[in-house]
Amino acid sequence: MFLKRIDGPRAVTLPDGTVLSRADLPPAGTRRWVASRKATVVRAVEYGLIPRKEALERYALSDEEFTSWERAVSLHGVDALKVTALQKYRQL
Repeated sequence: MFLKRIDGPRAVTLPDGTVLSRADLPPAGTRRWVASRKATVVRAVEYGLIPRKEALERYALSDEEFTSWERAVSLHGVDALKVTALQKYRQL
């Protein structure tokens, strides 16, 4: 078995005890972003699984879009990432 050489860890342990690995990340080029996928990418960057720059390049995200995901999760939790709840959590 051969492992692809990568920079950084292959898995990280989150504060709730769950393990997040690179295999748990959404596939590169994901087009349909549901709240759970957004939250996974935000957690991966927050806990050091992948660098922010890699996440932006891998998923073709703008810095502004990713920052809005981070802000929504930090202020209101994962539910704020749902498109149907966008107006409820929008900052004025």
